Amino acid sequence: MRTDSSPGTLPAREHLPAGDAGTPVLDVVIPVHNEEKDLPPCVRRLHAHLTRTFPYAFRITIADNASTDTTPLVAARLAAEIPEVAAFRLEQKGRGRALRTVWSVSDAPVLAYMDVDLSTDLNALLPLVAPLISGHSDLAIGSRLARASRVVRGPKREFVSRTYNLILRGSLQARFSDAQCGFKAIRREVAQVLLPLVEDTGWFFDTEMLVLAERAGLRIHEVPVDWIDDPDSTVHIVQTATDDLKGVWRVGKALATGSLPLDRLTRPFGDDPRDRELPDVPRGLARQLLGFCVVGVLSTLFYLLLYSAFRQFTGSQFANALALLVSAAANTAANRRLTFGVRGRGGAVRHQAQGLVVFGIGLALTSGSLAALGAATDRPAHSTELAVLIAANLAATVLRFLLFRAWVFPDRGDQRPYEDPHEQSYGRSYEQPYRTTRFRAGEAADGPWRDTTDATVRVRPACLRDTDPGDAR
Repeated sequence: MRTDSSPGTLPAREHLPAGDAGTPVLDVVIPVHNEEKDLPPCVRRLHAHLTRTFPYAFRITIADNASTDTTPLVAARLAAEIPEVAAFRLEQKGRGRALRTVWSVSDAPVLAYMDVDLSTDLNALLPLVAPLISGHSDLAIGSRLARASRVVRGPKREFVSRTYNLILRGSLQARFSDAQCGFKAIRREVAQVLLPLVEDTGWFFDTEMLVLAERAGLRIHEVPVDWIDDPDSTVHIVQTATDDLKGVWRVGKALATGSLPLDRLTRPFGDDPRDRELPDVPRGLARQLLGFCVVGVLSTLFYLLLYSAFRQFTGSQFANALALLVSAAANTAANRRLTFGVRGRGGAVRHQAQGLVVFGIGLALTSGSLAALGAATDRPAHSTELAVLIAANLAATVLRFLLFRAWVFPDRGDQRPYEDPHEQSYGRSYEQPYRTTRFRAGEAADGPWRDTTDATVRVRPACLRDTDPGDAR
């Protein structure tokens, strides 16, 4: 079960203070690969826009991932020339890898990125990060598919983009409208917990991050943008689409098997308005009651459909027992996941067995009420039978909820959340070498850009839970 004290649980969102003038509130990352021509005008235009319109201190970080042209030299010159610009180089290619590496070491409370072509109008940048600064949202994305967006691009890219987002909605039940727009932001405390779960290092990085955040219940803010397609884009559409479809399959499989520790991304109690602390009400009871009622209504309808179907082939008693058995299993599974927040396959068989016992108690209560009515009256009226059944079912429902909460899915208090047994096999870290170079103003004394030695960065395997809080990610 989810508990507030679980490792990785996110703190409550708060409005970020203005801070000191020298402390950046926003770090805008520009991932580049062989962009020696487009990089200078992009950085200068972005810097001028932020200087004129952004009310907080900021930083622009150029994340060069394995460029083979003079992009590293250009980035170094820009970092030496403009105080608010820094450069970061990786010797391995991949936009997702570049973003994860830079975001993981940034000290800014709000992290953003945009493509170097600046296809998105910069007037959307402040609306993008404002919900994160105010504490309203966890992530923010620009959307080219919102009704208020104004987009200029060719029919081929329009078709590919809309088809891809339809695939996400159909296969991963994604509710965000645009996964691939290169214009996103995230709060740092969310990134620190979310990024180790993201496996992709390329173009699917954005989609995987958003799907995991949405499934964990984080709030994603969408901003309609004005967007003009870059005709000189070097993105290979076919290869990117193939990799994205492979990523959709991988993430969908992981979500279906419950192998992702999404409990690490939960917000503390009281941060969700549906879970406010009420006087004399145990913590989480309001949300659990709401979920239990919704599941109860749906499972009752499911039971009636099953009973009607089985009744055509067998007697009423057998049809009733079979329909109750199937609907009881579905009811327990739905309450396990939706009402009490238990994820993963571990303990599912035990929960189902306990659920059948609970439903057996309820069945005995309703059957006993009818038997008592029959003993008291030889021929009870039909309206009297219905009244007895309604009262007995209400009592059985209250008893079922109390047994679910206290016995089947008990609150573990300050213990660790429900553990998925698969985590025991992937809770180890591994080392991956990166050759990185960071530039700051005044560091180019030995040349236009300087090299550093190979550095080994400890990172977590994708989709894994930390086992040693002391390890660096």
